Amino acid sequence: MENNIHPIFDQLVSRKEREIRLGQNAKVFWMTGLSGSGKSTIATGLERTLFNRGFFVQVLDGDNVRSGLNKNLGFSLEDRQENIRRIAELAKLYLNSGVITICSFISPTIAIREFAKQIIGAENFVEVFIDTPLEICEARDVKGLYKKARSGKIKGFTGIDSPYEAPLNPELTIHTPNKTIEESVEEAVDLLLPKIQIL
Repeated sequence: MENNIHPIFDQLVSRKEREIRLGQNAKVFWMTGLSGSGKSTIATGLERTLFNRGFFVQVLDGDNVRSGLNKNLGFSLEDRQENIRRIAELAKLYLNSGVITICSFISPTIAIREFAKQIIGAENFVEVFIDTPLEICEARDVKGLYKKARSGKIKGFTGIDSPYEAPLNPELTIHTPNKTIEESVEEAVDLLLPKIQIL
């Protein structure tokens, strides 16, 4: 089957040409953290801020992707791996189109994030850890998921009966407990802006 696949990537408009047209350096910002940590809220705030500054940017968010592209996947370790594989491949397509891509996914293990980094390319992958303690995430419980996990209605829930491994060396760690959303977004912008600006 693979012998019948003939990619034409080398014939397409190059990433560099697209970046020049868009006036930006494309990167993939990979936000990881527990459910309820603030990933989606910070991601959308970052997207809006960068968009308002003239950048072409796209958020890929866990629930959005699972409602469409990955709606056939569950939450077993195998399905989580496939979920991240598809997301990383999609982010890579955006990257090669010159688009700044913000990925907002729990992606709970170091291995699964390394897997995404390998697909996207280490030089294009910027890991951002949204560091919010479990007790704060659980107190927020925006979607009611922790309550369901504690009562046994959800199995394999990250942070309860499935592990979350914090990044060892993220390029940015945002400690959210004592920050407003606006402060967290501003912190992200300050670090990430130099990576996407064409000098």
